[in-house]
This record gives sequence, C-alpha cells and structure tokens, in this order.
Amino acid sequence: MTTTTDSRKTADLEQRAADVGPTLAGHAARHDAEGSFPTEAYDALRDAGLLKAGVPVELGGDGATITELTALQRRLAHHCGSAALASSMHQHVVAFTAWRYRRGLPGAEATLRRVAEEGILLVSTGGGDYTHPRGKADKVEGGYRVTGRKRFASQSGHGTVIATMFTYDDPEQGRRVLNVAVPISSPGVTVADNWDTLGMRGTASNDILIEDVFVPDERVLANRPYGVVDPPLQVISEIAFPIISGVYLGVAEAAYQAALAAAASKADNVLVQRNLGLMRHKLRIASWALDGALSTVGDDPTPSPETYLAVMSAKAEIAEAGTEVCDLAMDLAGGASFFKGSVIERCYRDIRAAKFHPLTPENTLIETGRHALGIKGLLR
Repeated sequence: MTTTTDSRKTADLEQRAADVGPTLAGHAARHDAEGSFPTEAYDALRDAGLLKAGVPVELGGDGATITELTALQRRLAHHCGSAALASSMHQHVVAFTAWRYRRGLPGAEATLRRVAEEGILLVSTGGGDYTHPRGKADKVEGGYRVTGRKRFASQSGHGTVIATMFTYDDPEQGRRVLNVAVPISSPGVTVADNWDTLGMRGTASNDILIEDVFVPDERVLANRPYGVVDPPLQVISEIAFPIISGVYLGVAEAAYQAALAAAASKADNVLVQRNLGLMRHKLRIASWALDGALSTVGDDPTPSPETYLAVMSAKAEIAEAGTEVCDLAMDLAGGASFFKGSVIERCYRDIRAAKFHPLTPENTLIETGRHALGIKGLLR
C-alpha cells in the first residue's frame, strides 16, 4: 500500500513533540521513582494539541496518519518512555476510531469530536485480552451486562472511555468476543491502584474492575469469533502496533544517545567503538523493519494476514534489538548507568515491557510459520 504522509505536517508534529520534550524529560525520573502518572506531560501534550493529532481535520484534529502518529510517539519516547507508551494507547484507539469514521460506522464521529473538543482520553485493554478476553457478557434487553477484571489498562485512572472486550456465549454461534466501549464513570467500574512494576512505571496501567455494567447494543463495536485473530482484530493490530512499537524504538534510541554521550571520554577504546557500531546497526535494522511495516500498512489498512504478520515481525525485531541496545548502553556507560535516575537505567527497565505485548516474539515466529505452511486461521 502507499501512504500520503504530508512532510510539512510531519515536521510540524515532530517540532511540537520536540517543544514539549523538556517537560516530559523534566518529570520522567520522579514519576518513574514514584510509579505515578505523568500529569505534567499530559498537560503539555494536550496544550500542544498532540492528543488529538489523529482526529480528522474536519473534526478538529490534525488528521495524522498511522506513520505520522508512529513518528510522534517515537520522538516523545526520547524524553519519557512512560508518557509516550501511555499516550500511544490513546493514539491508536483514536486512529482506529478514525478508520471506523471513514467507513461511516456508528459512534465514531461523536467520539472523535469529543477527543478534539473535550480532550477526552481513550483507554485500551486489548493487550491483556486480545483473542481470549478476561470477563464475560450476558445478553439482556437492549444490550449486554458485562463483568471482568482488565489488566494493563494504561492511563486507566485518567481516561474517559475504555475500549475493551468480553467473551459472550452465543446460543447459535457459540463462543464469541464482543468489542465494546464502556465509560469509566459507569457505576460498577473501579480503577485499582496496583501498578507497581519493573519498568514503564508512569503509565498508570492499573487493573480496571468492571462489575455487572450495562452496555447498550450501540456500544458494541464488533462481534467476533473467539480465540482467533480475525479480520477486525487484524485491522486493530495493523493500526495499533506500529504506533506502540515506535515508542519502544524511541526508548532504545534514547539509551543509545545517552551511551554515546558517556562514550565521549573513552572514544579511543576499540571495544567502545565496536559496541557503538553494534548499537547503531541494531537500531538501523529495527528502524527499517518499522518503516517496512508502515509501508505495508499504508494510511487506511485492510484486513490481511500478511500485513498483520509484517507488523508483528517489526514489533518482534524492535523488542529484541531494543533490549540488546539497552543492555549494550549499560555496559558501555558503566557503573554510572546502574544508579536510579540514569536515563540508561530507566530505558533498560522500560524496554523489557516490549515483549509482553501480543504477539510475543516467539509467538510471532510460530504464527509466521503456520501461515507459511498454509495452516488456516491466525491463533494466539
């Protein structure tokens, strides 16, 4: 597929990201230490109009493409991995909602207008659910009643609407997955305070407990087969994971830049030279993988196992290369990088989260092999 990325718009978005960068960086260490949400970063992103970048122009946003949103989040990650990852979860739901809007699907325009005009935040729980959702839906008159505990819900305490999934046992079709939208203010929705992790500590990815909440039929966004990566989930993944992967590539690039600065005093050391060369090599190949996936996805993706697997392959490459780059950065910078408050130390921990997003690198290899063998149906 081709893209129609506007170079002037891309430059403007990246400049706005650079402008808010010092605010993100200035609070990153404290929020990492406290495990607290980067409110200052979000205020800066909202003031710069970056949280509505993916909203179509006619609805009040910048009309940013998937490629542009990926570049934006990658740049933000140079300053604060947590702020970039948390906001990428909002960005990809906005981008998917824009995809739905272009097809005239119900509810999309109203949601996008609220993002642009009210500054609402959209929360995704897909990473913890994906093909096998946590929780169930029961059919009632006019909709469903849903119950479940959702994990890895980034920016959960600050969001407005949750885009999530539930298992539904249909009497005719068997086990299904319902994609639904649930306002966080709904009675029966509780955000836990249990995000205490190795890395990405500022994302506020707390559990969300949903107990017997009514979801009207009009808030059911998809009714899909259980346990498979079907066409709707392929499209969601084709939009979401390049943006998320861009964050992790940005984290690895931040570690590299910090290591490069630390290497200035030992530039004559051949091992230092070699490790810097290896880091640049890994980052370059990971960047090419992401560029290739974005080119395959294009501006308006369609369901495709090949495109889905291209995105997953790029994500796996970034996860593995990024981890190696952050390890090398710590080796190169030495003992100073072992202390809390070091950018490298924070990147070293933050990059570990990359492998927990579906598909894992190992599952990506399995799925790619299954597809090559002609085994029908992408399974998690």
